[in-house]
Amino acid sequence: MMRRRAFLAASAGGLVALICVAACSHIPVIPRRPDPDVSTALGWIAHRDGRFTLTLPRAEMGQNIATALKQVACTELGEEWDQVEVVLHATDMPRVKATVGSESVMLFAEPLAQACAALRDAVAAGQKAGQVRVRARSVSELRAFRSGGLIGVSPEIVHARGIVTGAPLFSADIRLPGTQYGRVLRAPASVEVESRPLHWNIEAARAVPGFIAVVEDCGPPIGQAQGLGIVAARPGALEAIAEALKIEWSIAAPHARSDIARAVDVDARLSAGVLPHVVMDGTPEDGLWDVDLRVDVPMAAHGPIEPRAAVASWQDGALRVWAGTQDAFYIRDFLADAFGLPPDAVTVQSCRIGGAFGGKTICTVEAEAAALTLATGSPVKVQWTRAQEFALGFHRPPSSHRIRARVAEGRTTDWDHAQMSSHIMFTAAVVPSWMQRGTDMFAGDGGVARGMAAPYLLGRARAAYDMVRLPVHTGPWRGLGAGPNALAIEWAMDEAALVAGVDPLAFRLAHIADPLLAGVLERVGEIASWGSAPALVDGMRVGRGIACGTYKDTSHAAAVADVAVDARGRVQVTRLWCVHDCGLVINPDQVRAQCEGNLVWSLGMILTDDLPTDSGHVTAETFADAPIPRMTDVPPITVDLIQSDRPPQGAGETAMVAGPGAIANAIRAATGHRAVRFPVRAEDFAT
Repeated sequence: MMRRRAFLAASAGGLVALICVAACSHIPVIPRRPDPDVSTALGWIAHRDGRFTLTLPRAEMGQNIATALKQVACTELGEEWDQVEVVLHATDMPRVKATVGSESVMLFAEPLAQACAALRDAVAAGQKAGQVRVRARSVSELRAFRSGGLIGVSPEIVHARGIVTGAPLFSADIRLPGTQYGRVLRAPASVEVESRPLHWNIEAARAVPGFIAVVEDCGPPIGQAQGLGIVAARPGALEAIAEALKIEWSIAAPHARSDIARAVDVDARLSAGVLPHVVMDGTPEDGLWDVDLRVDVPMAAHGPIEPRAAVASWQDGALRVWAGTQDAFYIRDFLADAFGLPPDAVTVQSCRIGGAFGGKTICTVEAEAAALTLATGSPVKVQWTRAQEFALGFHRPPSSHRIRARVAEGRTTDWDHAQMSSHIMFTAAVVPSWMQRGTDMFAGDGGVARGMAAPYLLGRARAAYDMVRLPVHTGPWRGLGAGPNALAIEWAMDEAALVAGVDPLAFRLAHIADPLLAGVLERVGEIASWGSAPALVDGMRVGRGIACGTYKDTSHAAAVADVAVDARGRVQVTRLWCVHDCGLVINPDQVRAQCEGNLVWSLGMILTDDLPTDSGHVTAETFADAPIPRMTDVPPITVDLIQSDRPPQGAGETAMVAGPGAIANAIRAATGHRAVRFPVRAEDFAT
């Protein structure tokens, strides 16, 4: 007979499994699809009439994986650059994984190289049709994993000419015959609040030149926000139609203004009890702490240059959608389910994306375009405004950290990192509230936890977190929780070094067991001349900071920052250095660009990122309301790449674990003040 305790444990385990299975069916990046293999990759590369076509199996959003994978293909095939054409994939090919997590080269380069080697042999043998026979090759046999030729150089970026000449590469560029223009209007409230249109003046809307239709059944809600669709003959008429409708909205009771800050207050949560989700399970000793820091990181938007856009066409019982999405197959499945269509009646054509950073994984504007084309029978383009991007998209959740440490004889002996945040993976943007509550109790959220396991030998170390549902959409944002967690850790490590009286670089090296991480840290110290003082700036206080980190246990980065702070407390970053190790570097310019982008995002995390809300509703409408770093904010940047014989690893997000901490520590060195909230405020450093 099963004991009651055992029964409860078994029941809990079954419930966890049920919740996870149910939740995973809703989230685009989960469950993990099988990693690509050579049999799948054979469908990406084709040969005809002496030329090759590479169907890019990943979404291209400026990271230039199209260029890197073409380099792999050309090298393995032994073909010149112009002999291989790259086309963007559609869902009429075998399913591939969502483009997330800096995985594209790491997971896709080897299967592609294996497929190209097999195709090369088949062509050399005179085979013109039929199935290509695959011979398993070790990585050492593959040409693409050796330096030389097109590996380790930076050829012309794929689609570069098309981008600058206006070729229809982005979804907003698609022009179909008879295209109409649509928008789905939603209430001026948080999408986490139930809302729907009640009344509208359709006669006034019809009087607007270019009016075509008002669509009541305009697809699934975003969050809990039902919408009202409008269609016009030209995009300029949409604003006038929206104004003429004078929609009256039914909006449930809003959340209080203070809910967000109060909900993620880590100290309030700690006072209520132990945090349930444990990342590091050491047991620090109780007692006085030498370091005790509070770090708050606010909500932030993705801020892509290109707002979401999609074009949809309904013809002969088939729905075709052109979309800038990180997961075309999820979009296809979502649309088929939402509109009661067989999956083979829906095709999603992947387009280039003008920035995504995790924000374009779920189905939003694609469903709006599909609903409007199904209602009108004509092709419809939907292009979100910047205000819609802020109001309807999901954002990086705020997080609140308390890190305590004990230091003895120049080493950290005890470490305790507590975090309170909201959801990143099991987010309200993609799963219902009941499912979210279930994962809160049992499963945790790997996105929130990413990067909490510090890459240091810290003695008795504990890291734990909890989550709370917020009145705003939250979800994946570049690096998930790695950026905020690394900032808090590097902030505390610098303070521990100060307490120990040890140089911050030497202090970190004394706590690192990973030779690759130690290598990038030592190298950045060399190229930045760490032991020397930063350059003086007239009338300003100057400081230098350092930080390092590991991303997903595969890639490593370290950074040094110089800052200058004026008498009014305004911070200017004057210099940045970064060293990056992501294994074999296929395209150096591409990896440097990713590092530079990460360092600009680091500037934003420390100096600008703070998305304003009112009663749970994001109030930002332009970048003036939610600023991002400008070109004038970006200092000279030096990026040094470690070339290694390791297989290629991810490069898209790694520098985010080093850049913010280096800048924050430089501010501390310049001012003697360690802020508790980011972005920093000038009044905290005024003299």
